[in-house]
Amino acid sequence: MNKLSTEKRIQILSCLVEGNSLRATARMCDVAFNTVLKFIPEIGEACAEYQDKVFHNLKCKQIQCDEIWSFCYAKEKNVPKDKQDQFGYGDIWTWVALDADTKLVPTFMVGNRDAKSAKIFMDDLAERLANRVQLTTDGHKAYLQAVEGAFGGNIDYAMLVKLYESTQEEIRYSPARCTGSEKKKISGHPDPKNVSTSYVERQNLTMRMCMRRFTRLTNGFSKKVENHVYHLSLHYMYYNFCRIHKSLRVTPAMEAGIADHVWSLEEIVKLLDR
Repeated sequence: MNKLSTEKRIQILSCLVEGNSLRATARMCDVAFNTVLKFIPEIGEACAEYQDKVFHNLKCKQIQCDEIWSFCYAKEKNVPKDKQDQFGYGDIWTWVALDADTKLVPTFMVGNRDAKSAKIFMDDLAERLANRVQLTTDGHKAYLQAVEGAFGGNIDYAMLVKLYESTQEEIRYSPARCTGSEKKKISGHPDPKNVSTSYVERQNLTMRMCMRRFTRLTNGFSKKVENHVYHLSLHYMYYNFCRIHKSLRVTPAMEAGIADHVWSLEEIVKLLDR
């Protein structure tokens, strides 16, 4: 990557954050595919390190959490026998926390949809918050013990459990018909008016539209889980610091008081030199 100019790096970055695949990016930027492939870990690690550094002592008030499904290497049913039960092959889940007021994503994690991943995710979220918050999640039972272990009694926590017409929550790629929802108070004194997962679920759509790796029914899925995580880091760096939120008219980082201006892609590229 040392042979690439800053302008070419910015051009590659611009294509990636707008949802283009690696091969499409390579064609549009007139560079080799392997050049783009090597760029992902470098810029992804730089973005992850920066966000991990600045996302602390956050004064959030309302947090929404959700998990989004994807797969790596191959669909779960097509994973070879010698790679079965190994993380990074088959189904993977991205855990996302979102501040409902500033739309900031303070943390995300790629893992399984189990109690262990829930604990790691919630412990990391708790370390980044400066005060008591109201937390809303879906009805996934793994959250119960994870939230209690991370926050103890210092949280106002509620679950929003959706009720479906079918016995399955998802049929193929379309969700079953939702017939209603139920708000369940778990701990503290959550305000029923703010028990919602609407914003973080909308964030799921943003992920699928802005990252080719999340597009269903294509061959754009991640082949290596490491590159999957690096691209997520890049996506959230751009989302938090560069992309102006339509309802806020500033970036989430500006609304949260972490940044004082809209970042340019050149500033993200300069993280490589730090």
